[in-house]
Order: sequence, then structure tokens, then C-alpha cells
Amino acid sequence: MSTIAENIAKVGERIRAAAQASGRDLDHIGLLAVSKTKPAAAVREAYAAGIRDFGENYLQEALEKQAELSELPLIWHFIGPIQSNKTKPIAEHFAWVHSVDRLKIAQRLSEQRPSHLPPLNICLQVNVSAEDSKSGCAPAELAALAQTVNQLPNLRLRGLMAIPEPTDDVAAQRAAFARLRELRDGLALPLDTLSMGMSHDLDAAIAEGATWVRIGTALFGARDYGRAQN
Repeated sequence: MSTIAENIAKVGERIRAAAQASGRDLDHIGLLAVSKTKPAAAVREAYAAGIRDFGENYLQEALEKQAELSELPLIWHFIGPIQSNKTKPIAEHFAWVHSVDRLKIAQRLSEQRPSHLPPLNICLQVNVSAEDSKSGCAPAELAALAQTVNQLPNLRLRGLMAIPEPTDDVAAQRAAFARLRELRDGLALPLDTLSMGMSHDLDAAIAEGATWVRIGTALFGARDYGRAQN
């Protein structure tokens, strides 16, 4: 068994244990393998070990990997910051976008989604920790943004995403994730997705209702930021 396959098995056990501890249905928790800065060969290994959903932050790198792996039935998620001049290829080449934080980006994705593809699954990114350095709409602006995005054609608003301020305090981790869940539940929209939790805090995220956990380091090892990114 490859190291990546071993890591996938270990993370799967963590997800199972966290789901059991919080009384959650394992079928409602998806593992999104964050493959940014990792080569196509690593994605291929993860696919062989049963992973189908892959998250990418850097558009050009993602498109190159998609071309190299086109024969595999992979589901690609864009999870990085979105520049308005990059929306067209994102709309054309991804099934999910987790990082929509303003209306202009959602409108462009809606307009540029090819008609032969199903609606693009969208999560709105919320800045739950009020960090200046983090993307995401302010919680106070979420309701209006969600109502408008929910009306756009060619998109399917699925839920919310957050990257809370990192902390080793489990209570603080859970509080941030609970905040995102409460925001989603307060929208009075038929949303089924909470994209939250990474390698260091997936247990707390699952306890608070995560439906996608975005795992990179625990699957693929430390990232190589020397690879080309844009």
C-alpha cells in the first residue's frame, strides 16, 4: 500500500471516529482531497485508493492536472481565492466552487457556466473569524448575498465554507464551526453543505456538522510551495 493510500485509510478512520463520537451519519461527510502543489501522480494514487473529489487552489496548476488526468472520472472543486478574470475557466472546468465571497464572482460564474454542463455547485465563503487576511464575506452581509446568488441561473447554492483562524483550542475550533452552521441554518434556504475542517481540526468540524472536510497535508504530506501557482 502506498503512503498516500495509508494516509487515506488513517484519515478515513479519523472521520469515522469523529462521526461516531458526534452521532453523525458517515454518509453525510465527504472527504475532499486538497491536491494543490501536488503532482498528477499523487492524484492518481489517491484515486486508486478510492478518492474521487479533489480540491485545487491555483487555477493554472489545476487545469494542467485535469488535462493530464482526463481519463479518470474525477470531481474537481475550486477552493482558492477567485480573481474576476479567472471565472470563465473555473466555470468551465469545475463541478464545485467553495470560495465565492461576493456577488460579482457568482454572477460571472453563472453567465460563463456552459449550458451543456449541470449547474455549478456553489458554497459562499464566510469570514467567521473576522480576520483581515482571510477571504470571505462578513456574516452581516451573508443573508443578502445568499438570497441573490440562490436566484442565479446555472448555479446551485449548496451551503457555506469557512477557514477559521487556526487554533489548538478545541472549544474555539468548535465555536467557529458552530457559527458557520448557525449562519447556514438561519438563511431559510434549502442548503445541505458545510465545507469546513482541515487536517488539524477535522474532528471539531465534524462534531459541528461538516459535510466536506478539506484535507491536504494529512493525505499528501507537507506542500511544496515551490511549484508554479496562479
